[in-house]
Amino acid sequence: MTANHPTTYRLGERTVNRLGYGAMQLAGPGVFGPPKDPAAARAVLQAAVAAGVNHIDTSDFYGPHVTNRLIREALHPYPDELLIVTKIGARRGADGAWLPAFGRDDLVAAVHDNLRNLGLETLEVVNLRAMFDVHGPAEGSLEGPLTVLAELREQGLVRHIGVSNVTPRQVEEARRIVPIACVQNHYNLVHRADDALIDTLAAAGIAYVPFFPLGGFSPLDSATLSGVASQLGATPMQVAIAWLLQRSPNILVIPGTSSVAHLHENLAAGQLVLPPEAVAALDAMGRSD
Repeated sequence: MTANHPTTYRLGERTVNRLGYGAMQLAGPGVFGPPKDPAAARAVLQAAVAAGVNHIDTSDFYGPHVTNRLIREALHPYPDELLIVTKIGARRGADGAWLPAFGRDDLVAAVHDNLRNLGLETLEVVNLRAMFDVHGPAEGSLEGPLTVLAELREQGLVRHIGVSNVTPRQVEEARRIVPIACVQNHYNLVHRADDALIDTLAAAGIAYVPFFPLGGFSPLDSATLSGVASQLGATPMQVAIAWLLQRSPNILVIPGTSSVAHLHENLAAGQLVLPPEAVAALDAMGRSD
């Protein structure tokens, strides 16, 4: 049965498959340090591209430097159709802590680190991750760091700019300062705070990239989700991905995994059709938010 939703969407100047790949899990535990098996990590990246993935999400603060170097080792020279999206605005402490890195020097250094470690001359899309609160979106002006990114774009080091971990007010501010190619926020079946924002962005033709489709560090434990998955002969992760793809055509999903088998399971979700009664049951999971 063929999926009943669009399979591609515009991201910057490129059209990408809506099911991409997030590289965060290729780093060590806590997204810090190297993976136990670097060869296996490279194999996952190669399998993703071989399966048709043309949108990879990464950052040089994953590791730090680990996932970008793995991507370069596994895939460089990159296929023309492959779009690598990275993010800046944070750094890692010696203990693995996530720390803000919003100053001009921090941002310029981060762009150059990404370019060097990925082996690129220009970053196609760079997301600015807001770090006013490390645990989630919090209000604060993005004008200063976005101005720096706009200057780097004028220098030809960055082609398109996105924002991550942001509030709707910050998205509005960002769109007044620079053209915004995408918004990357926490969103899934039960974490639905961005419902209105997704619809606003869809009307403007701007991609929305949800992370933690199954809850992230606090995985969803839902009898409803498990029940729907069982009825459809699918995994809960496949159902969660399929729900996101059917939620809005501007949603690009970037599930991450360090396993080739799980990669193929995740990609198979692109062909999973959720019947109306399943969608209704899944939608109800987020109504208390």
